[in-house]
Amino acid sequence: MKMFSRYIVGTALTACLLLWAAMPITGQSGAKNGEWRTYGGDLGNTHYSPLDQINADNFYKLQVAWRFKTDNLGPGPEFNLESTPLMANGVVYSTAGTRRAVVAMDAATGELMWTHGEREGPRGEAAPRLLSGRGLAYWSDGREQRILYVTPGYRLIALDAKTVAGDTVMVGAAHRPGGVPKSKKNVKGYVRGFDVRTGKRLWIFHTIPLPSEYGYETWENGSAEYTGNTGVWGQISVDEELGMVYLPVELPTGDYYGGHRPGNGLFGETVVALDLKTGQRKWHFQLVHHGIWDNDIPCAPMLVDITINGRIVKALAQPTKQAFLYVFDRTNGQPIWPIPERPVEKGDVPGEWYSPTQPYPTKPPAYDRQGSSIDDLIDFTPELRAEAVKLVSRYKVGPIFTPPVVSKWEGPLGTLGMATAGGGTNWAGGSYDPETHIAYIPSQRIMGSLGLLPPDENRSDMRYISGTARPPANAAPAATGAPAAPAAAAAEGGGGGLNVQGLPLARPPYGSITAIDLNKGDIIWQIAHGETPDNIRNHPALKGVNVPRTGRPGIFGVLVTKTLVIAGERGVFTTPSGQRGAMLRAYDKATGREMGAVYMPAGQTGTPMTYMLNGKQYVVVAIGGPGFPAEFIAFKLPN
Repeated sequence: MKMFSRYIVGTALTACLLLWAAMPITGQSGAKNGEWRTYGGDLGNTHYSPLDQINADNFYKLQVAWRFKTDNLGPGPEFNLESTPLMANGVVYSTAGTRRAVVAMDAATGELMWTHGEREGPRGEAAPRLLSGRGLAYWSDGREQRILYVTPGYRLIALDAKTVAGDTVMVGAAHRPGGVPKSKKNVKGYVRGFDVRTGKRLWIFHTIPLPSEYGYETWENGSAEYTGNTGVWGQISVDEELGMVYLPVELPTGDYYGGHRPGNGLFGETVVALDLKTGQRKWHFQLVHHGIWDNDIPCAPMLVDITINGRIVKALAQPTKQAFLYVFDRTNGQPIWPIPERPVEKGDVPGEWYSPTQPYPTKPPAYDRQGSSIDDLIDFTPELRAEAVKLVSRYKVGPIFTPPVVSKWEGPLGTLGMATAGGGTNWAGGSYDPETHIAYIPSQRIMGSLGLLPPDENRSDMRYISGTARPPANAAPAATGAPAAPAAAAAEGGGGGLNVQGLPLARPPYGSITAIDLNKGDIIWQIAHGETPDNIRNHPALKGVNVPRTGRPGIFGVLVTKTLVIAGERGVFTTPSGQRGAMLRAYDKATGREMGAVYMPAGQTGTPMTYMLNGKQYVVVAIGGPGFPAEFIAFKLPN
């Protein structure tokens, strides 16, 4: 019986799917046979393919092979298509459109072969996460082929891959964003395993332990009984030889105030390894104790076989919003390099519980900025730096894990930091080259503010929620700049978070790619990824100033091939010819030097993937943005 993989990984925005079928294959060896059957290319989420027809010498020659627009797959156009499509047996599969329809496209032409959609009525309309999600999962036992996805209404649907209509499907959960929770109570984000053929539930793992389970004692004052969240909304990884699945767990309710859930709170913000067949815990490591910074683990652990002191080690590398890459022996959870507990500042928010220490990886070093200091501020000109310093005087600054404050108009308005909701690495995760043992980690740099306010009467059981103090009606204007919401979102231009005259408060680069040698734990190179945004390049305060390439903020993923690192820009800019668009760029894996770029009509919104069909290599990426309805665009070399 021929079959591609024993475990297959896919995703939807409301959940993660991991499928287990029947024959072993190494989970971190990259995409096989010129196809792309899982969200991350393989079960170890390496986003790697050994294809090399497209290389440094010809990347600039790439032409559009086909485009697939998603406008009509729902009641209105979507602008933020975050899916990474799959390709198997000459067919490209993805979720798309505002109703999260499943589409099957001819991999050579992009022609629609079939589509499936669900009209879920009020159930779908009230869903915590809407739109197209981040993809789906493919399963085959050599005879049958199935596509599985989770609807906005949180139903698991199995389709015949040819028409429409291990053996274990694992489903995580995603909730509404937790910055301003409606209550200290919420649905718990348990992870469940189902039989792929019958839909029968096989096991459940309680990410908030029951009274009889390990970790329950880390929830003080009975808070495990009512606290929710701790879902797994990022990708799940699996090692079929070890028979283990690896979960990246988010934090509990809520993101910035945890006074109602005293204690470290396992398994919030924890990497958890489970037995694939039974769902039993094998090991865990909590990355953040009692999180109050929205440092939930947003992306897949990468399964990497590395060489440490001459010995091959089955390892796991976890990118994070903290811009730390945590690296463990995936057989037992022991850190590859020490991760000591270090004292951190205790805050003064009434009713809050603070962990006295947090774990700090000693290797690799942080791959992007984390806390906040004067050295992190904009420095294009002395005048802009002076304005930035004046603005920051109204905020609390400090290193990573500096706690949020109660926001006051007289100050501090909030705690400034970059390793929070919008910083570091988000859901797109990282990539890994199994031949060189080098990881390529995308990140973004945004200075955001974490401030808390008392809730309104609709949240009577919450003491504080995220927010920023507003001036009285007769107050004088603020110092330079404007207070930002506590969880700064990535901007399509160059201005997420706080700003000075519309320019980002933090100095660039705003978007980066970092190459890390996982045999040594050292950073090899780091580059600014993306063109300098228009609102920076054309800013009147920077006229005559030599502004280096800043990179672009936003969540983006990278594809690694035999010779290249490939990534598209977020947002759009104006080309020298006056055309609006973005670029898909290729970098030399060894040096980070840009080797070529091709034009896209809109910015990248999903992670690129690649496949080979009829002797031609294709690169496919989801694009879109405000004013640019979402679509898939495929590139190949000229005939």
